[in-house]
Amino acid sequence: MDLKLVPLYFFVGGAIVTLVTYFGSQANKGALAAFIAFFPALTVITLCTIYWSGGAESAVSYAKSLVYLLPAWLLYIAAVIYLTPRLGLWPPLIIGVILYTLASYLTVRIMHLK
Repeated sequence: MDLKLVPLYFFVGGAIVTLVTYFGSQANKGALAAFIAFFPALTVITLCTIYWSGGAESAVSYAKSLVYLLPAWLLYIAAVIYLTPRLGLWPPLIIGVILYTLASYLTVRIMHLK
């Protein structure tokens, strides 16, 4: 990893979190906040750095893994959406992260069995 790029990663990540928090805290701006959160800036940067460090095969492997782990992330966000109105914020986040971790682990295990 090129340490000269670390400030760029930090800046992009911080800018995204700041914008998502700003727009997400306004009730009528949830879609804009989600758009910013899903905007592939971080993925573009990570794909570029992985490509430059490891080549096309590594970049494609990373991109495929993002797709393979998408169901685990959907399980996480479904738990947060369903449970937050019922339990508040923290329990659904913890449950969602646990579900994501377990589903990701199982996905990776299944991928390595092939």
